[in-house]
Amino acid sequence: MVQSLNVSGIVNAFRVFRNPSLIIPHLVVDDIRQIDYNKLKQQGVKVMAFDKDNCLTAPYENRISAEFEPAWKLCKDTFGHDRVIIVSNSAGTDDDKNHQQISVFSVILTLGPPGALGVPVLRHAIKKPGGGGALLERFQHVAKPREMAMVGDRLFTDILFGNLNGTFTVLTRQIISEKGDNAIAARIRRFEHRLLDFLLKKKVDPPKIVDN
Repeated sequence: MVQSLNVSGIVNAFRVFRNPSLIIPHLVVDDIRQIDYNKLKQQGVKVMAFDKDNCLTAPYENRISAEFEPAWKLCKDTFGHDRVIIVSNSAGTDDDKNHQQISVFSVILTLGPPGALGVPVLRHAIKKPGGGGALLERFQHVAKPREMAMVGDRLFTDILFGNLNGTFTVLTRQIISEKGDNAIAARIRRFEHRLLDFLLKKKVDPPKIVDN
């Protein structure tokens, strides 16, 4: 799958120049195995949103990486399958022709074969870091933004998306595979990591999560 131009990403990048804290995650881990899901729940998180490619799966794959299965099961058991959701720029957007990946996920969600992610995919017209309204509307009767967590491997999409919408944000720094990855995205990710290290040395803090 070839992703189209991310206009939302370009537009929102200018907001980062004015406010670098927007790309600072509240928590940095190597991968989802290092996330303490029980602690997040105790702190008030009710909904977990995850990027898919190179956060849960290899690029453009639909099955959880084998080494992550126990942690993924723990997450779903902790929050409930209906409160864990995929927010991806490759699945659920207009890049997903005829929303084929959503259809695939629906079948996998129903049948539940080994390695299945087993959670729904958010359908959103605007790519991350835009499109937050779709997530907030999906869970408007379940959780406030501050009671949601966004997990992903990209600063300018996943973390910016979460911070713009007032959620707790978690960056996974260790990618799963470069095979099949978008070459431009891979280069941008490496730049993002260097930028994050620089900003953290400058003591730039993540946005405060407000009671909304």
